[in-house]
Amino acid sequence: MGQYHDPSIRPSEIPSEAVYFDRRYVLAALATSAAVIGGGIEAAPQTGRPAAPALPEPRYTRNPKFSTNEPPNSWEDITTYNNFYEFGFEKEDPYRNSQNFRSRPWSVEIDGEAEIRGRFTLEDILKPHSLEERIYRFRCVEAWSRIVPWVGFPLADLIRRFKPTSRAKFVEFTTLLDPKQMPGQRTRVLDWPYREGLRIDEAMNPLTLLVVGVYGKWLPNQSGAPLRLIVPWKYGFKGIKSIVRIQFTERQPATSWNLSAPDEYGFFANVNPAVDHPRWGQSKERRIGGNFLASRIDTLPFNGYAAEVASLYRGMDLRRFY
Repeated sequence: MGQYHDPSIRPSEIPSEAVYFDRRYVLAALATSAAVIGGGIEAAPQTGRPAAPALPEPRYTRNPKFSTNEPPNSWEDITTYNNFYEFGFEKEDPYRNSQNFRSRPWSVEIDGEAEIRGRFTLEDILKPHSLEERIYRFRCVEAWSRIVPWVGFPLADLIRRFKPTSRAKFVEFTTLLDPKQMPGQRTRVLDWPYREGLRIDEAMNPLTLLVVGVYGKWLPNQSGAPLRLIVPWKYGFKGIKSIVRIQFTERQPATSWNLSAPDEYGFFANVNPAVDHPRWGQSKERRIGGNFLASRIDTLPFNGYAAEVASLYRGMDLRRFY
């Protein structure tokens, strides 16, 4: 526990942020700004491959209450520069290696401390919920960020539907395990399948979103199709993708990166500019898709969402519970 299974792949061997941004600086020349069309954000694909299908009409409502007023990144920025280790460890690997991934049909198992349990199709999961678009800041642990127009529904709505018992203190999420489709799972860099978790009050916070789309289209494979989590005040590795299981638990669940490198990745993973990652600072960030030579911007506590979530952690030592 706490060590990689394969000693040939260590956290220290993951490319530095300088390497990431140098590569991204070249790719950024290909990106264009997204256009705002007819009340919904649309972006033409710039990747040379078909875009993800558009969401059905009526697609969704815009939710300004939870949206930043910052302009979103382009479709190119959002869909070709991703962390999704199931499809590879370089930032461009998920785009290159996930195009034949089958995200339909899909089902999700609801299990654990809840009155209603079972296996439900994606259509079952989505049917009662109204989709909405929220433009969220998205902060990755490697000191970069972007602005993303996610489409989904509050996780709290799903939780209420399945009626967790008083014993449910946490929500655990699990990604699909399918090494045939997900080449990264053929390595032992992590103990697959990928697992993440939230405290129940974090899961019930109105900011926490189960996401099925981006830019008015269904999620593309490399972005976590067909169902992923977004918790905008936490670092991006909390945003588990391709979810197949949601379990209500009494005890804090084990999470993948915390198991592999507990000195680097905590359970809470709240964006805290005062707590550096062991291999890079966290107080500054660069916006993906921007000018590589531009000055970094200050990272905000809780990624700018402190007014909505800081009360969840009142009295906690956020240096210890990182």
